[in-house]
Amino acid sequence: MVETKYIFVTGGVVSSLGKGIVAASLGKLLQARGYRVTIQKFDPYINIDPGTLNPYEHGECYVTEDGHEADLDLGHYECFLNIPTSKANNITTGRIYQNVINKERKGEFLGKTVQVVPHITDEIKRNIMILGKTGRFDFVITEIGGTVGDIESLPYIESVRQLRWELGKNCLCVHLTYVPYIAAAKEVKTKPTQHSVKSLQEQGVQPNILVLRTEQELSKSICRKVALFCNVDEDAVMQSYDVPSIYEVPIVLAEQGMDKIVLQKMGMPVDGNVDMPQWKNFLENMKTADKAVTIGVVGKYVELPDAYKSINESLLQAATYHKRRLDLRFIHSEKITEGNVVEMLSDLDGILIAPGFGQRGVEGKLIALKYARENNKPTLGVCLGMQCMVVEFARNVLGLEDANSTEMNESTPYKVIDIMEEQKNLTFMGGSMRLGAYDCKLDKNSRAYEAYKCDLVRERHRHRYEFNNEYKDLFEKKGMKCVGTNPDTGLVEVVEIPKLKWYVGTQFHPEYNSTVVRPNPLFMSFIEAAIKD
Repeated sequence: MVETKYIFVTGGVVSSLGKGIVAASLGKLLQARGYRVTIQKFDPYINIDPGTLNPYEHGECYVTEDGHEADLDLGHYECFLNIPTSKANNITTGRIYQNVINKERKGEFLGKTVQVVPHITDEIKRNIMILGKTGRFDFVITEIGGTVGDIESLPYIESVRQLRWELGKNCLCVHLTYVPYIAAAKEVKTKPTQHSVKSLQEQGVQPNILVLRTEQELSKSICRKVALFCNVDEDAVMQSYDVPSIYEVPIVLAEQGMDKIVLQKMGMPVDGNVDMPQWKNFLENMKTADKAVTIGVVGKYVELPDAYKSINESLLQAATYHKRRLDLRFIHSEKITEGNVVEMLSDLDGILIAPGFGQRGVEGKLIALKYARENNKPTLGVCLGMQCMVVEFARNVLGLEDANSTEMNESTPYKVIDIMEEQKNLTFMGGSMRLGAYDCKLDKNSRAYEAYKCDLVRERHRHRYEFNNEYKDLFEKKGMKCVGTNPDTGLVEVVEIPKLKWYVGTQFHPEYNSTVVRPNPLFMSFIEAAIKD
């Protein structure tokens, strides 16, 4: 059996350069060559996981199949590689320290003084190696969050330094850095990159490959200069310049031979070139689409599109497969009123009511849903979006004027959405929701069944509240059908109004299960309905 190879991806100069995209792109290239690849993310914050972080600070909280709340980069990993991730694919400093402290309390260190080195670094290394020891992967790519030079990242870089010595040729470091263009001087500057690499070298790590993040393609002379001053082979200096879509990054890196350089440096055979026909067809559809489909995402975090990252990408993927250009419009639910709803929503082909938590912006979502239902607009409600569909229908069709979710109003007389029984006595916020993948049994006479083309699906969840089954008969008599339920608990997972063109709400998050080569069927069906509208 071939030994697992470990690739580390670090970043310098500034954050948000796209380490996750570079890591996922490299993984995709290696996967296209037939290797088994997985990617993990190490985040240097002290939160145990991103589950309690505000979307304004951190963007979307992604959920894995095994119920772990994870960094949004895991969504990119799954989207590019088309493989599921797990709790082992996302580790935070909080988890590392929690594990070490728990071991200390149990007496596992035999009375020794517990220190950052070796105890914290050993725990980091242990978590890095976990995926490789399963025997299921040829390559484990590890993205180190943050920026080289940050205090928070020091234990991770030290762990990488140690592994470089321990693993030898089975280990390699890719460093992503920024080359800015100074408009006043009309030239690019490599000094930030040189300082970033120097900072990494001072911590004992020499990068094998550099990826230069830049707005425009750099000249060969610039790349030679960077190679010379950073002690990196000239052919191992790559560029990641701006492209119209993140899905073009693997192609850009393949054209520069990144996968070949990695294999050469790890002493592995390099035969032929990467071929990704389905991926290239997807990009071709994206570039040649001449007609648009206009989708409005109604939510309260629209100022930060990363808060709905998986939804945005799922819509883009589905639109591209229908050979349509996605015209995505973000509509702040707090700004929707009875007086402006027609103006804000009338020119949309489809409406997606976004997930979220809390009262803010909910009334705007209810107004949007009333408009969508009465005007027969193709509409998809996700999680809280589905719950808002239920509340709006209860108020305006069933005549239950003060119907609500107990999340918004605990004293509502009509608890059409109520807290799940197992959630009532929980006091800890982190990791305590209904999380992960669960089965859903679909009614064969439903839009959802038409989309999935099977009667049993498995999708991921992140919620504390559920449809109150005491009202199920009343809803179904008046035209809102509960067409998807969990076979074990009876929890309502999908609601529809069959008489409308396409009006579907899901308690689960279908966006977590959509990839470039396998777009989620529900999003495909939604976009198809929006095109026909």
